[in-house]
Amino acid sequence: MSEGFFPAFFNSYFIAFGVMLGGTLIGGLASFITGEPLLTEISKIARGLRIWAIIAAIGGTFDTVYSFEKGFLESETMVLFKQLLLILSAMGGAKTAALIISWITQENVL
Repeated sequence: MSEGFFPAFFNSYFIAFGVMLGGTLIGGLASFITGEPLLTEISKIARGLRIWAIIAAIGGTFDTVYSFEKGFLESETMVLFKQLLLILSAMGGAKTAALIISWITQENVL
């Protein structure tokens, strides 16, 4: 059963948010154990993890590419618009987490 648009919209935001925060904190723990500078490594991990958080939130690339294809070729602009909003929601979640990480580390993650 397919979920509605608004639950998918909020799920996309919070999945990207959680991947960013969880990934950077666990990566920071690993850098602490290995003796690397903690806050610097957290900001480096956050910069590299942003695109993967967005991809994880939208459910991989194949479903999104299929939806874009359906929107363009079959003239279903509503499907295309919904996919665009889901991607923007995931980008917003990743950006929010990056902002929180930059507040914590006092380094430029954005």
